[in-house]
Amino acid sequence: MSGEESFPPLESQAYVLGRPEHRARIKLQHDDFVVTEILGFEPSGDGEHLMFLVEKSGQSTREAARKISRILAIDERDVGYSGMKDRRARTRQWYSARVEQLNEGASARFEQAGLDILRMERNYRKLRIGSHKSNQFRLLLRGFSGCAQDFERRLQLLEASGVPNYFGSQRFGRESSNLPEALAMLRRPVGQSRITHKHRESRSILFSAARAYVFNQLLSRRLRCDNLSTYVEGDVLNLDKTKRFFTVAADSWNQDLVDRLESLDIHPTGLLPGKPGSNNRYVTRGIAADMENAVCKEFAEIVHGLARWGIEEGRRPLRFRIEGLDWRWLDSETLELSFSLPTGAYATSLLRELCQVEDFSGTDHAHL
Repeated sequence: MSGEESFPPLESQAYVLGRPEHRARIKLQHDDFVVTEILGFEPSGDGEHLMFLVEKSGQSTREAARKISRILAIDERDVGYSGMKDRRARTRQWYSARVEQLNEGASARFEQAGLDILRMERNYRKLRIGSHKSNQFRLLLRGFSGCAQDFERRLQLLEASGVPNYFGSQRFGRESSNLPEALAMLRRPVGQSRITHKHRESRSILFSAARAYVFNQLLSRRLRCDNLSTYVEGDVLNLDKTKRFFTVAADSWNQDLVDRLESLDIHPTGLLPGKPGSNNRYVTRGIAADMENAVCKEFAEIVHGLARWGIEEGRRPLRFRIEGLDWRWLDSETLELSFSLPTGAYATSLLRELCQVEDFSGTDHAHL
């Protein structure tokens, strides 16, 4: 890559149903975008960490974490959370804090900070990124224009066949500004100076954006080859709603696996580039490997840079399943849409397959 890189927007990547003609607006108000985090486990009831289910509006996950650390007078590194939530939204998500108990007046300071504690439990472990099970969404799409019947047809098709698991535009910062910054970081010498926790966090965001960008290119290529939902020889597969992966011998692909793929029980996966693990059993072969290698070659500077910085290689499903899908028209231009998505899936990646969205997050300088 040269010094004059441009990073095409997500809209330029392939669509599973073709680019929609419908239009709608989201996030005109915080209550237009409501997200509830589902843990998938019960707190232990004991332990050195206090867990809070917090409702907030107009605050990013990290903003709230910083406030919690100040309220409880603890290091920000002792505050844990599982998922990044939108700022321009009303969100309910879990946090953990390494404290024995709430200090005097803490509850009032939470309220003053716009953090409403809905539930509080003790737990043995700090919350880690990706430890929740799913997110429930209730969205309002306003100013809809287009064919409502075709919009609903797209919803039904996506529910049946899965949604391309693109990283959403939030991952890349305002106007994809994280990407050139990430490339500049990847070009620097490794480990020249000691960095603070804040700098380490910023660097992690940039590196995540870089490898998400490469993953999106691979996913777009699979879509253009019309094999998002079909097995390609040598694919690594993922068991739905888990972090479990497996491969299939060339002569072992059978009708049972075809049925499981069609029913969204298993999914093809794509590479999250980085440093290969020494004991990584889940490596593509054959045609699937050729496709990944072609994309990695095209973006070799990013791929080699991530490996040089020691970012671990990973894998991500190429599609995700929608659950609990429901919708109702409040009037001819306003749609209420409800659904649940697995950890790591973006609601905006579903919306891009349905309509061209005007996102009002930027009106209050929202970020993740």
